Amino acid sequence: MKAAASPAWIGIGANLGNARATVEAAIAAIASMPGCELVRRSSLYRTAPVDAGGDDYVNAVVEVSTTLAPALLLQQLMQIEAGSGRERPYRNAPRTLDLDLLLYGDIEMQSDLLTLPHPRMHQRAFVLVPLLEIAADVVIPGKGRAALLLPGTAGQAIEKLDSPAS
Repeated sequence: MKAAASPAWIGIGANLGNARATVEAAIAAIASMPGCELVRRSSLYRTAPVDAGGDDYVNAVVEVSTTLAPALLLQQLMQIEAGSGRERPYRNAPRTLDLDLLLYGDIEMQSDLLTLPHPRMHQRAFVLVPLLEIAADVVIPGKGRAALLLPGTAGQAIEKLDSPAS
């Protein structure tokens, strides 16, 4: 019996090295993961770091259809991060690549490893703007419609870099 596929949204960000190329490579890696099918990808966006220093970030959001359980999906994403040289020397350190499991269907959960929905996604323009580009009607469990949360991020600068490649 084949597992039913669930929609999931993944936030992607990088601000070290060639961040744009790293984000594009991460999108390709996610699209080729067993148990995942890339449904949509957002444009790339440039944003200033939030609660951190360093160079501007390149951000995007992708939607996948996956048969992987949330924890296994997160584990696969962490392997992609590690493959890009991701280190975690301190909280909010600059990143070669950051992959966040934002939403997994309408699941709400909290464990030592994973919190769904991502705990601060509703407060971040770098998440909401690309998310709404590809999922205009998305609802964040426990928070409401993402479009209604966007005005709360009005003070966060975000610049669209390009159109989606696919």
